[in-house]
Amino acid sequence: MTTDCLFCRIVTGEIPGDIVYQDAEIVAFRDIHPVAPTHILILPREHIGSVQEMGECDGALIGRMVLCARQLAEQEGVAERGYRLVVNCGPEGGQVVPHLHLHLIGGRKLDDSMG
Repeated sequence: MTTDCLFCRIVTGEIPGDIVYQDAEIVAFRDIHPVAPTHILILPREHIGSVQEMGECDGALIGRMVLCARQLAEQEGVAERGYRLVVNCGPEGGQVVPHLHLHLIGGRKLDDSMG
């Protein structure tokens, strides 16, 4: 955990978040600026700045994050119609908070454009 990381502060409860899932490794909460009716951020409790900072040992963690996204998509009622999973990396990749996170976005027809 880093004290200057917004997401670390949400994970520890220092800053409130609309938590929809948590376990020993992962926390998921609703995005405060949603781009669709369902917009949930899924992140590791451990501070990993981005995909670029992941190690070989983090492969299982990213897999668990994706499986968590699938479970949340089912709970949110968007799994059958479809949803998008996004991981932004670095400033030019659109990453705003430097803590690895996965966006689960759904609940409406999403634009085909990715950039």
